Amino acid sequence: MRYLALLFALVATPALSASTPTDGAAALLLQTAGRWQGELAYRDYQSNSWQALPVTVTIAAQPDQVTTIRTAQFDDGPKTGIVTITTVTMVDPVAATLAYASFRRSRAPDSGSAKIVSVVPGVDAVHWTMVTTERRGDGNDVAQVRETTTRAGDTMTTLKEVNPDGDTQDVWLPRNRSVLRRIGS
Repeated sequence: MRYLALLFALVATPALSASTPTDGAAALLLQTAGRWQGELAYRDYQSNSWQALPVTVTIAAQPDQVTTIRTAQFDDGPKTGIVTITTVTMVDPVAATLAYASFRRSRAPDSGSAKIVSVVPGVDAVHWTMVTTERRGDGNDVAQVRETTTRAGDTMTTLKEVNPDGDTQDVWLPRNRSVLRRIGS
């Protein structure tokens, strides 16, 4: 669920005039504040089909201008019930990274830092794309993880892809995606 953190941490910024690939990333983070709802879709590894869960997210921007606190909730079925994930995300514009720490009941905290590869502005402040990469665990293996977040007005989509270490292919495999719609500030 850490990957949702990146999704919800990356929303519009006013007039990105990027002189470097990461200019404007902190402003994107701040403007994620509000309420969102949509779905988290993931690839079921046994059937190789996509499954989706409804999700709601609330994001609070912090006064430091680079940090948000996000709470995501989804129903993971009758055995698990409602899952709540709290994630703190911070952009370091100097290091061009997106640091995160996520907390979920009955699981060890998850933390890390992804490199901000690009911030591509669109026609206005609510149309843009951001790409991050990070080498981290993926199941029982290690992989390069790429997340591409695209904002198109009040819709935000994040696709998480992995490129497993140790294979001889340069192929990015989709792992999960989320599509959210802004429902309030």
